[in-house]
Amino acid sequence: MLLQFVQALYIVAGVLFILSLAGLSKPTTARVGNIAGMVGMGLALGATIVNSLYLSYEDPERRQSVLVTGLLIVVVLAIGAAIGTPIARKVEMTQMPELIAAFHSFVGMAAVLVGFNSYLAPEGQGGAVHLVEVALGVLIGAYTFTGSVVAYLKLSAKMKSAPLVLPGRNLLNLAGFAVFLGLTVWLLVMPPDAVGLGMVVVAAIAAIGFALGWHMVAAIGGGDMPVVVSMLNSYSGWAAAAAGFMLGNNLLIITGALVGSSGAILSYIMCRAMNRSFISVILGGFGTSEGTVATGGRDYGEHREISAEDTADLLVNARSVIITPGYGMAVAKAQYPVADLVSRLRARGVRVRFGVHPVAGRLPGHMNVLLAEAKVPYDIVLEMDEINDDFAETDVVLVIGANDTVNPAALEEPDSPIAGMPVLEVWHARQVIVFKRSMATGYAGVQNPLFFRPNTAMLFGDAKVQVEKIVAAIGASDAVPAGTR
Repeated sequence: MLLQFVQALYIVAGVLFILSLAGLSKPTTARVGNIAGMVGMGLALGATIVNSLYLSYEDPERRQSVLVTGLLIVVVLAIGAAIGTPIARKVEMTQMPELIAAFHSFVGMAAVLVGFNSYLAPEGQGGAVHLVEVALGVLIGAYTFTGSVVAYLKLSAKMKSAPLVLPGRNLLNLAGFAVFLGLTVWLLVMPPDAVGLGMVVVAAIAAIGFALGWHMVAAIGGGDMPVVVSMLNSYSGWAAAAAGFMLGNNLLIITGALVGSSGAILSYIMCRAMNRSFISVILGGFGTSEGTVATGGRDYGEHREISAEDTADLLVNARSVIITPGYGMAVAKAQYPVADLVSRLRARGVRVRFGVHPVAGRLPGHMNVLLAEAKVPYDIVLEMDEINDDFAETDVVLVIGANDTVNPAALEEPDSPIAGMPVLEVWHARQVIVFKRSMATGYAGVQNPLFFRPNTAMLFGDAKVQVEKIVAAIGASDAVPAGTR
């Protein structure tokens, strides 16, 4: 009876996870979606604990260890809470991409450990289907672990963002997968009592997965990391599903399949938005061809600068303004003064909208979350395809912390590492103001010719400070009597 109740809770939790994904599809329902996911995870965790204790009690040989099992569960939960709570309290929004990559690595390693444990279980060396589950689970988990570690290192600037291009890298990857297939066949035909040798084979599969994950993600340029994070999210889901098969846990299978499929769909959508091949993402060749690296040796001329006060004059005299945010806005925490600026301009009758590139920031939806956090109205936050045709009729564009997503080289320079990627075509506006700390290249390591165009002016400094100066200048002009201006 208890086991039936546990399975019922698993079904309820699975439904809540589906509702959570549905809620996260829109900013207006995202909060409800998060709550549904948390409630579902709470039910799943509670049901799993009850199930573990019940199974220990039902086994006469292990009945005395129920208390030990309970204590181990409490210890594990305490360790997880001790690690997770400080992270949840202290992590900045700018650190979310690398935090998510780190979490993916934990899921991958968990799948590897479950694979080893599942093989050592009494039924582990028997059925062919189970052995295939072990091999796939260990490979996917190991790939997810090291791939996520590389993504974390690149996103946190602890590793160069430039792609690692080894000679014959595609052949190396193919060789790795071929060896994996050979080891899997060996595992299937191995005598059931050859447990020691079987563990060596499983360890070799893990080693191949670790190597493939490291190499294939290292071969992807930093500018493409948002899609990589999304794809690794998918891999972590498949790793969880594989662990579910090995453990015979239906909820883990459902949850893993939901995460895996949703992450793959999101990656596919982003690849289409960036004019990239979805297959090349999976094969680790995304964003670069053999030997292609960021160039940036062209001479684009001289840039010109502008002050915050002059920018304020342009804005108050404009009829239409578009703001294109990027990762620099997140780093500067400028979303709140930007929201204040938008409110003041709209009060003056200026039409203000946001143009958000699908991969703005270093995580899908990164900019949307920041703007929602600052209470920017949802109806003025538009996607690239919705707003790209409007730049030609726009008076002023504010590029706040964006770089690669507004780079005309993607459309005009066939030899550029970001060639073919759709970008926000801000240069068609009458005036473009770029907020940047310096003239350094963006995350993809590519120089941006937009900075040198005659209708572009650079506003150097911290984005938050400069936007606050613009807001102050607008406020000062509002305070001046109309007849004395």
